[in-house]
Amino acid sequence: MPHASLRLIPGVDQTRTEALNEAALWESNLIRFMPDRQGQGLPQKLGGWTQFITATNPWDSTVRALHAWSDTNTHNYLAIGTDGGIWYSESAQTPVPIPPQYYTTDLTVSIATVSGSAEVTVNDTGSNVSAYDSVYFKTPISVNGIILSGLYSCRNPLGTSGSYKLNATNIIGVPTPATATGTGGAVPTFTSTLSPATPTITVTLNNHGYTVGSTFSVQVETVIGGVTLYGDYLVTSLPVADPVNTFTIAASNAPTSAVTVAMNNSKAKVIYFIGQQALPATGYGASGYGYFGYGNNVDPAAAVGRQYTGTSVSTVGTQTTVTITGVNVDIPKGTIVQDTAATPNSFTVTSSTAGTNSTFTFTGVPTGTTFNVSQWGFVMPATAEPPDWALDNWGGYLVASPHGGEIFFWNPVQTTGHLAVMPNAPLVNEGFFVAMPERQIVAYGSTFTGFQDPMLVRWCDIGNFTNWVGTVVNQAGSYRIPKGSKIVGGIQGPQQGLLWTDLGLWSMQYVNQPLIYSFNEIASGCGLIGRKAAGTMGGIVYWMSQSQFFKLSGNGVEPIDCPIWDVIFQDIDPDYWQNIRCAPNSRFGEIAWYYPTLGSGGVPTKYVKYNTLLNQWDFGTLTRTAWIDQSVNGPPIGAGGDLNIYQHETSENANGVAMNSWFRTGFFTVQEGDLKTFLDQVWPDMKWGLYDGTQNATVTITFYTADYPGDTPREYSYTVTKNTQFVTPRFRARLVSIKIESSDLDSFWRLGNIRYRYQPDGKF
Repeated sequence: MPHASLRLIPGVDQTRTEALNEAALWESNLIRFMPDRQGQGLPQKLGGWTQFITATNPWDSTVRALHAWSDTNTHNYLAIGTDGGIWYSESAQTPVPIPPQYYTTDLTVSIATVSGSAEVTVNDTGSNVSAYDSVYFKTPISVNGIILSGLYSCRNPLGTSGSYKLNATNIIGVPTPATATGTGGAVPTFTSTLSPATPTITVTLNNHGYTVGSTFSVQVETVIGGVTLYGDYLVTSLPVADPVNTFTIAASNAPTSAVTVAMNNSKAKVIYFIGQQALPATGYGASGYGYFGYGNNVDPAAAVGRQYTGTSVSTVGTQTTVTITGVNVDIPKGTIVQDTAATPNSFTVTSSTAGTNSTFTFTGVPTGTTFNVSQWGFVMPATAEPPDWALDNWGGYLVASPHGGEIFFWNPVQTTGHLAVMPNAPLVNEGFFVAMPERQIVAYGSTFTGFQDPMLVRWCDIGNFTNWVGTVVNQAGSYRIPKGSKIVGGIQGPQQGLLWTDLGLWSMQYVNQPLIYSFNEIASGCGLIGRKAAGTMGGIVYWMSQSQFFKLSGNGVEPIDCPIWDVIFQDIDPDYWQNIRCAPNSRFGEIAWYYPTLGSGGVPTKYVKYNTLLNQWDFGTLTRTAWIDQSVNGPPIGAGGDLNIYQHETSENANGVAMNSWFRTGFFTVQEGDLKTFLDQVWPDMKWGLYDGTQNATVTITFYTADYPGDTPREYSYTVTKNTQFVTPRFRARLVSIKIESSDLDSFWRLGNIRYRYQPDGKF
């Protein structure tokens, strides 16, 4: 009887039919291809993983982002962004929460000014502000020639919990002195008229400083005469009667009644961001990069937020409902509440309602206890998308931004505390990255007004993330990309920053003064599918578009042939594109994309993987919601659907559990023409273990036979080990497919050259 060998073509192919896919792989799971001297790829079991953090995970929500970095003391860290906040772990130790802390309140306007001075005093009973806190005025306040709007660093607390000072500046940071001495202030008022019947609203804001064509932002929803104001509005005119104190804006529709309404019921909507550390010095040397104000941190007990007196009204078990009376304060679920004892106790709000009397529920405390309130969380925009984080590092500092939110930073030398808001940075951002070598934070989908401009790019000064407005003496700046509807994602790529819109790819190259950066469209028709669907490896950038894969190399933008196109693009859930995670593994020249399928509820439960060395693909089932490549913490790290953090390429198992690794070939014909073939002996050829390791792999070989492509195949399964010389399947068929599978612990295998014995066996 004749003998033959079966040398499989590397890579999985689902573009062809199963019968056309001869001697090539048709399906796979948890395998990879190892290059050999002939440039072919030998299929083998995928490397396994172990739990990176062995302590019980303290979070109860999906991990969306990971970032590894090292501080200037060579301590290695892992930042973990979840639906509920930010955590860090040093050397795989128990994670510590470091989420932003802030609280929102409605302020009765009482601002004190001194004529000729830009320093103002804000009176806010119970605010308990420290010198490192920040305040964001969502409602503009006009007081004695000054307009307070946006984010300010708090300065010079007055020693009481009821007032603090700040410096009033214009948009480029120039002090704006008061024109009079006194205490007062007012928020904008809106007046609607019925004659003429046009969508025009008159705004009164003393010494407003607006000009025709500028933008006025309404960040607190206001209803006036049947018109809802919320967003950015064009200033259309300055009334002749009082152009200094009034202006008109164009609303979306004409009012139905003539009324005058004050924004936010005449109160200022403010957000207090609680800080705990000194700001970093500028520069890259010892004055800025090495010290960054280390050791100058504020005592955490001195920055715990606004004080309220809570009254216990009901107790059920260990849960106590507490009412805060007379204050319309936002205390959402997830807020951390501390009492004012010398050694404060902390309680987490499990449910809450806001109103004139705010109530919230947490683990029981004595009646009449005075609390400090500060939120451990972040504001997410009203969107169907799940929460997400952008993470990077500025030297030794961690920088973090929730999708659609603020930019925060954290000093790793301060091993307790929380993220602090970045002074003067835009408060709404799609994401960011740190540009190198200039060391500038680049925010995209950013804002000047408080409302997101999806095509706006902003960047801070070189070595100074407290300066975000460009002048002739710094290198901060902004640019609005002119093509597309939104910036989907951005990364620092080789030699340049890269920004993807929904339509194409743009480069961002440093050119120094006066433009700082040049922006050029590299290619169109290759937009990014999700904000984390791009990655770099070996100086080449890879990404997934809406219906194709691309790479950027020295040859420019090129599409990547994908023979498993059907697997991903016919099964991916388009409602959850933003959950796609690009997963480079530079140890093996692989780059994978984990993606949610239809019916998975948005969880990335499957992957496709591209071997850049062989230009071949495979696919399988594995949940990873976040990923980082080789880092200061070692081999790649991924987050599982079980909320655990895993380090890959560290085991032959799936965290102590046997891996189900397998592949199946397409149907091949042993005999040409319409003859059947009788096959009675197969000689397995494999590596059965790691080099110099136990050769103990147990592999199942299954033969699927059929006479025609549409037939239901017959199965013949055999268990083989290193000691198996041959198996005798003794089947006859026209078409044969082979499946190689393992599910044993502590094993490794790599396929070699399978040989078999056969003979023609008639047509019927």
